[in-house]
Order: sequence, then structure tokens, then C-alpha cells
Amino acid sequence: MSFTQIARSCSRLAATLAPRRIASGVLVQSQASRMMHRIAMPSMTSQLNQECRGRWQTQLVRRYSAKPPLSLKLINERVLLVLKLYDKIDPSKLNIESHFINDLGLDSLDHVEVIMAMEDEFGFEIPDSDAEKLLKPADIIKYVADKEDVYE
Repeated sequence: MSFTQIARSCSRLAATLAPRRIASGVLVQSQASRMMHRIAMPSMTSQLNQECRGRWQTQLVRRYSAKPPLSLKLINERVLLVLKLYDKIDPSKLNIESHFINDLGLDSLDHVEVIMAMEDEFGFEIPDSDAEKLLKPADIIKYVADKEDVYE
């Protein structure tokens, strides 16, 4: 019996054992229809094992995807988007060479929040010694590109 024949016979059995409505509108399902999967599945798997024995075997494997590839343009867009969404930065004053403290009026606590937002965006931690040097969006773009090995 082939897999297709087993599937057809199971669907016929399911149609005959389908839940029925009684006059009160309540669905009644027979015990035979609830037990059908216990009959059908072992017969299908044993049939497949007999047909496939010696030809090929499958192995379940979990696969993980890598991060999407980064480019300088994409890094630039993501950094500027995070900075534009920060509520204490005026988007009209923001450009790549804007200084966070002098041009945009951020204080040291705001600078730390910006660095934390960049860590969340790019998925790696920026040490405090490096964070002190990142005072412009251009500095952050260069730092992320160096960390992610993006050179164009």
C-alpha cells in the first residue's frame, strides 16, 4: 500500500467518522474518530520505512542564520535613524558631522543613552573607554564598521 493510498483511506475513514450534530446542535464525536490518528500514523510510518530502507535516510538538523550583511550605507542609515528617533535630538540639526554635545546640545547622560541605543541596534557592547571617543555620528559609523569588518 502506497503513502497516497493510506492517506486516501484515512480521509475516507475520517469522513465516515466525522462529528455529527444532534437535534440540540451539539457536536458528537465518536471514540473511533478520536482514535483514528493512532491507527493511521503507525501504518504510514512503517510503510515509509519499508519503502525507503536502504535508499536514503533523513536527519533532523537545526540551522541558524547569520546576521544580514552590513555595508557602510546601511550602517549610516541605521545610526541616523536611531539618532532621529531619540527625542532629545532635533532631526533638522542632525547630520553626520554633528557633535553630540556642542551642536546637538546633549549632556553626558544623553551621550550614554545614545551609546546604549547603538549597542541595542547593532547587537554588541561598546566599552566605556571607546564610548568616550564616539562624539559624532561619523565616529559611531566608523566604529561599527571596524567592529563588523565592513570596508568599502
